[in-house]
Amino acid sequence: MAKKAVATLQKGAGKGYSKVIKMVKSEKTGAYAFKEEVVPNDDVKTYFKK
Repeated sequence: MAKKAVATLQKGAGKGYSKVIKMVKSEKTGAYAFKEEVVPNDDVKTYFKK
């Protein structure tokens, strides 16, 4: 049987974190890239203010 890897983030302390995706523009080429991180829920707004 297949294991469910998705359930590991929904138990215990995993609920205190969020995966955030930020679009960043390159200064050299002008192209956009996506930056993904897992941050605590309290720091999500400060992450996007950077």
